[in-house]
Order: sequence, then C-alpha cells, then structure tokens
Amino acid sequence: MSLRLPDFSGLNILIAGDVMLDRYWQGATSRISPEAPVPVVRISELEDRAGGAGNVALNIAALGGQAQLLGITGNDEAADALQHCLENQPGVQCHFSRIDGHPTITKLRVLSRHQQLIRLDFEEAADDIDSHHLHQQFDAQLPTADIVILSDYAKGTLNQAATLIERARAADKKVVVDPKGLDFDRYRHATVVTPNMAEFEAVVGPCRSDDELCDKGLNLCDTLALDAVLITRSEKGMTLLQQREPPLHLPTHAREVYDVTGAGDTVVAVLAAALAADCNLNDAARLANHAAGIAVGKLGTATVSPVELHKALQPDIASNNGIISEDLLLDEIRHARQAGETIVMTNGCFDILHAGHIRYLEQARSHGDRLIVAVNADESVRRLKGSSRPINPLQQRMEVLAGLRSVDWVVPFSEDTPERLICKLLPDILIKGGDYRPEQIAGGHCVSANGGKVIVTDFVAGQSTSGIIEAVLKEGRQG
Repeated sequence: MSLRLPDFSGLNILIAGDVMLDRYWQGATSRISPEAPVPVVRISELEDRAGGAGNVALNIAALGGQAQLLGITGNDEAADALQHCLENQPGVQCHFSRIDGHPTITKLRVLSRHQQLIRLDFEEAADDIDSHHLHQQFDAQLPTADIVILSDYAKGTLNQAATLIERARAADKKVVVDPKGLDFDRYRHATVVTPNMAEFEAVVGPCRSDDELCDKGLNLCDTLALDAVLITRSEKGMTLLQQREPPLHLPTHAREVYDVTGAGDTVVAVLAAALAADCNLNDAARLANHAAGIAVGKLGTATVSPVELHKALQPDIASNNGIISEDLLLDEIRHARQAGETIVMTNGCFDILHAGHIRYLEQARSHGDRLIVAVNADESVRRLKGSSRPINPLQQRMEVLAGLRSVDWVVPFSEDTPERLICKLLPDILIKGGDYRPEQIAGGHCVSANGGKVIVTDFVAGQSTSGIIEAVLKEGRQG
C-alpha cells in the first residue's frame, strides 16, 4: 500500500520545551595559529538559527502547520535574535517566559569548508527555573491545539513534564515527547516517546538483539502506560513498538549523512504533525523516517518541506510504475502544484498502442510538466467500440502507457466519458485529439471554469487502432 503525504495545512500544534539559539560562524582556513596548534578561521559569514524546541517549531511551520512555541529564555540579545529567527518564519508564534539574569542558551559553531571545528556553549544550570508563566501559557494554548509536543533537552524547562502531560491528556490531546535523561517516569501516559538508541539503552539497559530491544521497549510502554515508543537507531533506521501490534522496523532513507544536528527535531515534528492529521502510528513513523533521511543530508539544524518529503516518497508512490488511483492522484497533483508544475491531461482507449499514439502523447506532454492519461475500462471500451474490443485488457493497456517517457500517471475510469474524473482532478490543461470544438470535449467546461485551458490537436493521419485491426484481419483472410 502506498504511503500518502497528508495535508498539514491548518494544523495547530502546541510545543513546549527547551529553546536555544544556534550560531554559525563560517570562513576560510589557510594557516595554523602561531599561538597554538589550531587553525585560524577568517570569519566571513554569520548566521543565527533556532535550535531545540525552536527547530521543532520551524519544522512544523515548514510543513504548513501553525506552531505555538512555549519556552524559557533570558532577557538578552540572544533571546531577541532567537525570537527574530522564529517569528520571521510564517506559522510560528512565540510565547516565551523571559527571565532577567538567566542567559538564553546559545551554541556557537565555528566552521570552515562546511566542517565544524569547534562548538562553544553558553548556558547555566537551570534546575530552579520558575515555570509558572510557561504553565499558564500552556493552559491558554491547549484548548485550540491539535496535538502537543514536549521537546526536552534537559535544560530545565520541562522539569514538570508530568504535569503538562496530565493536563494535555485530560483535555484529550495526544502528546509526543522527545525525551532526555534517565528519568522516563516523568513521561508517563504520553502517547509516544522518541528516544535515540543511546537514550533508550541508558534507561532500559543494553539491547544485544532486535528481540531484546522489542521486549524492553514493550515493557517500557507497559510500565509507563505509553501508546508507543519510537526508537531512532542511526544507520539502522527506526523501530516503532506499540502494544498489541507487531514491531515496525524501518530502514534508514539517508543517502548521505552530512550533519545529524536537529534530525531528532524533524522526526518529532513530522511524527506529531502526521498524527494530528489522522495518520496511524505506523504511517506517521514511516513519514518521520523519510523526513529524517532528508534532514541529515543538510548542514546544521534544518527543516523539511512538503515538496521535499513528497519527492522522498516517490519510490513508495511509484510502486505501481505510474498506475494510480483517483484519490492518490489528487495528492500527486496537489504536491506537483506546490512545486510549481503544470498538469496536463488527456484520455482514450489506447487499445493497440501505435506511432500515432506516441506522437500524440509526446505532443500533449510538451504543453506542461506532468501528463495524466485517463484510460477507458474494458466495459467502457466494449460499449464504445463493440463486443470484440478491447483487444488488450485494461491492466495491460495501462502498463504499456505507464512505460512511456511522456506519461507520468495512468488512471482508469469506467464511464463512457471521463467527464466526472476530469472535473474531479481539474488539470491545468486538457488535451483531446480530433476535430472537436473545445466546448464539445467532455470535462472541458470544468477545466475552463477553473481557469485552465482546453486544447484540440490533430491526430496523425492514417494511423489508428481500427486500421491496424482491419489490416491484421485482411492479412489473415488472404493467408
């Protein structure tokens, strides 16, 4: 079954956790310092990014959702820079508790030629942070939230995580936790926790096999009353464990690991957004796994867009080699348009494919970026062409069409005309061969009313399926 990318727009996601400012200083290195055996970096580029729970919020916004971000910062320049990074992105609203005398957590990375040379951390212990204001903001935002994310970096913001989970669950909200530390008991009753392998083994002990990992993960779910645990396992991908369901082991989709910074933020953001969009846990984990593969291929804390995620899903979507259902095709069209692509559509029986068909389809494809070919089902062909047709059954006709370089998607329809299907898909350009007028073409009125174009092209003279069949029959009679 193909994995579908849900529509994340309109989701409102509440995020509480440790926010921090990631600073990147980059420049060229050409010599070693005479003062110490270290490279000298001539800084030429300064960049600020939001890290921690801030990066989770940016990932939600990049997907098209709305992020309500709660966190604790200092009342300093770094807090101003962090808030600017976040609210400069449409879809993020910050509800920070600013504390005088408490520095905003800042991580400064010095890089040269895309290689990190050193990281400098600016932070203070925060075990005694007053989280009263944060909890007030949590209660205020909770009623309109579709789901809750707790992003824990063990910096003190979520010292009372259990209280937030209790309030969220009482409000019938799912809670996704990116955990930290050895005390997972404070995440009791969460919907799902997402530890990496090191964090998981630090809590449950070493796992020398997949069976042992599954046993300990399910025991953790049972002990803490969790719906599931999703363990990220670096080059081994991910494992999702949930009660009364078989383990789901997902291989990594990373083609090249460039930087793992923030990949966990992407995982928890996509997982939570998918759950909020009514995906089941298995599909949400699969989407998060694909997103992680994209994120680790980028430098520094990074986000993943729906277009990138959609492209990553292409092997799943294309498992039928371009033959696709109507509903899945609607998703494909939506994501193609997000990428700025023009959708062209045509239709026909395509019983015995010949050179005229090839030229016609290539001409149709030249009008846009993607070509949909709608194909009459067998009963439809019989009603139109007679009881002896089609020569080739529907599946074979679709497979041949899907193999053409000009064709992106092949979709069947059962009616005598494709009007219903065209009015459902609403391509940007509808093309039909023959001597029709545009207003005579089935579905043309829907395309035109939607702002699209209807184009009539000429068939290649002397080439038709009926002509080929007649020639074969004639040869047979003469033979």
